[in-house]
Amino acid sequence: MPAEPSPRMTARETVALLTGAAGFTEHRPPPRTLPPDGPLDWAGYDAARERAAERTGEDESVVYGTGGVGDRECVLLSFEFGFLGGSLGQLTGDRLEAAYGLALTRRLPLVALVATGGSRMQEGMVALTQLQRVAAASTRLRAAGLAQIAVVRDPTTGGGWATVGAGADVVLALPGAQVGFAGSRVRPPDADPYAYGAEGQFAAGQVDAVVPGAELPGTVALWLRALGAGGAREEPRCAAPLPRARPSSASGLPASGREAVERARSSRRPRAEAYLADYFTVRLPLHGDRCGSTDPGLLTGFGLRADGQPVAYVAQCGTATRPAGYRAAARTIRLADRLGVPVLTLVDTPGAANDAEAERAGAGAAIADTFAAIAAARVPVTTLVIGEGGSGGALALAAPGNTHVTADSYFSVIAPELAAAILKRPPEETGATADQLRLRPQDLVELGIARSIVS
Repeated sequence: MPAEPSPRMTARETVALLTGAAGFTEHRPPPRTLPPDGPLDWAGYDAARERAAERTGEDESVVYGTGGVGDRECVLLSFEFGFLGGSLGQLTGDRLEAAYGLALTRRLPLVALVATGGSRMQEGMVALTQLQRVAAASTRLRAAGLAQIAVVRDPTTGGGWATVGAGADVVLALPGAQVGFAGSRVRPPDADPYAYGAEGQFAAGQVDAVVPGAELPGTVALWLRALGAGGAREEPRCAAPLPRARPSSASGLPASGREAVERARSSRRPRAEAYLADYFTVRLPLHGDRCGSTDPGLLTGFGLRADGQPVAYVAQCGTATRPAGYRAAARTIRLADRLGVPVLTLVDTPGAANDAEAERAGAGAAIADTFAAIAAARVPVTTLVIGEGGSGGALALAAPGNTHVTADSYFSVIAPELAAAILKRPPEETGATADQLRLRPQDLVELGIARSIVS
């Protein structure tokens, strides 16, 4: 195993770490000549650039080109922090725009290795507007269905984080890296430094994984495979295969509505982790809702099956799903749809979280967005109900016309206990109410809600 790389590796060292023997072919945009000391006539700017070039061997803060990572060709762009703090100026913008354009022309995924302190003050607003160029170039790549992966190094701050970094489909971070919009010299003096680091950003759902440098080549290679990167979007894409039913908590089908609910709530029945472990040989989680929150009761990401087929997954884990979970689900479904990767959803929740915190966090809007993501998906979505199907909080993840159920599941407009309470029935009538709701697996097939009972 290679030695653990330094978080302050040069731009080319970081590229070499990922490409290895596959090598890297550098590209350059058409040359542009800046006015003396730049667009602001900032005294000493040319001399500072010359010193940076002598120190680093580079003539700008970004290098880009094509190379192989694992078995996938991609466009790589890498920031040289030693060149004026990896800052963005007009010539940097030329290179970034050209890198995204190269990915678009070649129909290749883009991997950005980011280490930057933000926009170059010696170029003033001219430097700041480079962020608009980057955003437009990234949007064109996104519209073409091509994946973008960012690896944020130490440090990644300012506009570089808010465009190339946080704007990527998948964000990986090196351990201990400073990551945040506010750099160390401009944040409040009493700010918690944890919030501005890779681990803190992961906890807040802004980073998908913190990856040790020695594991980075393998991790990026797997992500390129799982995102379906390496060619044009395939239409139509085959549906994700239906998971196999895991060993049931009881034999046969439930005889009554009460038994169906009891089996779905049993601690002995298999949960999402068991299904995902059986279904995938490789799983690559997406983490967080990009709004500052996570839901540990909902798992999202991309995975590879034994035959190499990529599938995106969204899986409830038996808890009440929180707004952050629905936002993460919608993000995953939309990304899979854009990249042409089929989606598998596993439904298992008593319902959406209904506490005051969930309401303040926008439960209704988050659920609505998940419904919309599935409704708009052009790729096939396959759903398996593996436990509780609690009302709209479960239905938001169910594929219309392609939902299946296990013998340990139920699906209901409302929990039978709540239905009985609303109807002002005594608790002893909950079982009869469950029967009336026709929530058993076999009832769901007869009603046309589910296509099959998976055995």
